[in-house]
Amino acid sequence: GQQRQVQSQPRVGFGSGVIISKDGYIVTNNHVIEGADEISVKLNDNREFRGRVIGTDPSTDLALIKIESDDDLPTIPVGDSETLKVGEWVLAVGNPFNLNSTVTAGIVSAKARTLGVYNGGIESFIQTDAAINQGNSGGALVNAKGELVGINSVLSSPTGAYAGYGFAIPTSIMTKVVADLKQYGTVQRALLGIKGASLGSSIMEDQSPIDKSGTTLRDKAKEFGVVDGVWVREIVDNGSAAGADIKVDDVIVGLDNKKVHNFADLHVFLITSTT
Repeated sequence: GQQRQVQSQPRVGFGSGVIISKDGYIVTNNHVIEGADEISVKLNDNREFRGRVIGTDPSTDLALIKIESDDDLPTIPVGDSETLKVGEWVLAVGNPFNLNSTVTAGIVSAKARTLGVYNGGIESFIQTDAAINQGNSGGALVNAKGELVGINSVLSSPTGAYAGYGFAIPTSIMTKVVADLKQYGTVQRALLGIKGASLGSSIMEDQSPIDKSGTTLRDKAKEFGVVDGVWVREIVDNGSAAGADIKVDDVIVGLDNKKVHNFADLHVFLITSTT
């Protein structure tokens, strides 16, 4: 047979990141650095550094990397994403299409969006109409006070380019993930030990039966007299819920005075409440 010489080309990817401490800790998306052999970080002043991975968390699509600099690096104050309101102005900062330090403006269009893009991961996105394009991933979403409120992560588009909305991971999730990655290299999570389903607005479309009798989630919601919450379908043996008061067919609508509309709310509560 013929002999062929195949030469593999190095793959180069671009993304953005946010310096969160003057000693060089940088937050970005896991998908920006996943599979990378080398990470090169270029600052606004064109200085370049070698980045070292401290830890990654695919379920929230966050990663923490570190660069070493002789002097203090400029940082951004971290704000409280919980206090963000729909209609509030925000800025998206990043490097779309490898265009250095691009800023776009918009408003918060929605909060706590679940898109299903992380395959069962933890999603509670801030939705914004500030233009977010490829290369913005890992960049900052900033409020009018100049505080970091989210990490731009997902663009919703049929074409691959900006088509009206982008989505950011809120700092409420980022802060917990970063603290754990710094301390443990991985995220410490509480496991509730239940299987269930969200009784949110999606039940109006989903008519697939959930048991042999043909019952749908819409039927269940009517039966329970609730419009949203997490329906407990099964208690996992030896899980946390097994020793608690939670029972099959309960609906979780709140935890510690915080409303629970769906599984995303429950996951966010568990990740942000554990220490």
